[in-house]
Amino acid sequence: MISFILGTTAELIKIAPVYHGIRERGMRPKIWFTAQHVDEVADVLADLDMPAPDVWLVPEEKAHNLESPAQVPGWAAQVMRTAWSRRHELRAALTEDGRPPLVLVHGDTFTTPYGSLIGKRILKSRVGHVEAGARSGSILSPLPEELNRKIAAKIVDIHFAPSAREVNNLRNARGVVVDTEANTAIDAMRLAINGPLDVPNLPEKFGLATLHRFELVSRPDKYREVLEILREQSRKMPILYMAGAPEREKIRALGIGNIFDDQFIVQPKMRYLKFLPLVARAEYVVTDSGGLSAECYYLGLPCAVHRERTETPQHLGETVVLTEMRGDKLQNFLDTYQNRRGESWMDKYHPSEIVVDTLAQLGYC
Repeated sequence: MISFILGTTAELIKIAPVYHGIRERGMRPKIWFTAQHVDEVADVLADLDMPAPDVWLVPEEKAHNLESPAQVPGWAAQVMRTAWSRRHELRAALTEDGRPPLVLVHGDTFTTPYGSLIGKRILKSRVGHVEAGARSGSILSPLPEELNRKIAAKIVDIHFAPSAREVNNLRNARGVVVDTEANTAIDAMRLAINGPLDVPNLPEKFGLATLHRFELVSRPDKYREVLEILREQSRKMPILYMAGAPEREKIRALGIGNIFDDQFIVQPKMRYLKFLPLVARAEYVVTDSGGLSAECYYLGLPCAVHRERTETPQHLGETVVLTEMRGDKLQNFLDTYQNRRGESWMDKYHPSEIVVDTLAQLGYC
């Protein structure tokens, strides 16, 4: 039996094509959820035609979004307590169909190393990691994602790496390394890319921004700088800034809410199947999200990655630009984005098929 240990809406989205590929082979994999994200989980699962989690590793009635690093130790302790107390039940679920047990984790969230440890040490299962091998080269940037990736790599048995670069990063890793040729996000994108737009009074042309990572939002000078640059740019063409609750709270705490108006427009974050059609119609994107920068790369959409480092430098070039969190580099991108649109790769790659085919060859489905 295969079980996914996941904790965020982004993980659910990127693993959905793999989940459905396994279902098409006649299996019904489990979903065990660590509840890093809670608020939009039911809606995202419905959008993706996926069932509710089979097990909540944080009791559902106690679960709430993780919104600060201070909440992580208590969350992690609860996840481990639940996994340990229910270990016999979870082991039985993994072996109920007579196939070898396998736990799959994804990406670089806190759930990635914790899910790997649960699968390997508590449940005595093999562990696979989808979107494995990404490296920025610095433990501190981005923190904690780089550390999460490196810990997981020491534990898992099957590494599904999205390009030859990640395969090379895992050249000394234990277990099997599989090149899936792309991120499973490209398969998830096909579910949503042509959906209807759901933003009232949407400008005909607009830029799009998402900035939420701890390494940016926790630095008031850098966070204020990028917002001020975007506000000035919005005088030329409207910009939509998609802000979640933590970013809105930081904006309030810094007293800079008046930076937004009818040109620099703050919007609540949207569910993936609602958000991606908006991305596809934007003139450009400014983000600190590794996932969104990959999606822009696959679409050929001009994108500025406002971070000091990136774990996916293979996406960088004319279309996707790393600003190193420097205002002048961001401004240069905004001045030149019209010339940066690139080739769409949407029809070229099918990484989820490679993942599922590999699992079938190894006897897991």
